[in-house]
Amino acid sequence: MFCFVLPLLYPPFPFTFRKLAGCTLFITGASRGIGKAIALKAAKDGANIVIAAKTAEPHRTLPGTIYTAAAEIEAAGGKALPCVVNVREEQQVIDAVEKAVKTFGGIDILVNNASAISLTGTLETETKKVNLMMEVNVRGTYLTSKTCLPHLRKSRNPHILNLSPPMNLNPMWFKNHCAYTISKYGMSMCVLGMAEEFRGEVAVNALWPKTGIKCLYIYLCKCRNN
Repeated sequence: MFCFVLPLLYPPFPFTFRKLAGCTLFITGASRGIGKAIALKAAKDGANIVIAAKTAEPHRTLPGTIYTAAAEIEAAGGKALPCVVNVREEQQVIDAVEKAVKTFGGIDILVNNASAISLTGTLETETKKVNLMMEVNVRGTYLTSKTCLPHLRKSRNPHILNLSPPMNLNPMWFKNHCAYTISKYGMSMCVLGMAEEFRGEVAVNALWPKTGIKCLYIYLCKCRNN
């Protein structure tokens, strides 16, 4: 397995230099939304993309499957490996990681993008939704990271990137959707803990949009809650 690394001290490379060429990215929830957008960006560099997501059959309202995403990734210049993965299911995560290593020779970057969301107050949030958010956002991130780490440690330039917010304890971030914020901060705490635990071996960081991102899934969630 070979992954290009951009030396920061060298003169700038031509714009055609592809930083992620040859790298393998394992992206959860990559069949649509931000996860797919990251996958397509990496695909333009010639990266290998493992699409670890649940949707194998067309959803009645949400567009895209792991197979349509794979087609788009390969059209953009990357190599795709679609894997049916519910991050709540440990064996599915293990199987997908093993398949990724067998297919591409290893894993260089893990993107923990898969998330469940319910922007509802405490009294309006059903227990099953609380369970879903905790299991997908916190446990799923932890489990996928744990499963990928032995392979990431063999990479020349390993990274874990969680789609999670900065740890701001201002009550305004909790009052309208307490359970959701707790679950996303759990992902951020994985960043804090693993970054220190694997310092010098694996870079662990978080990425969070500066503003809200409108998508069909959030729209549907709001419709269900109204």
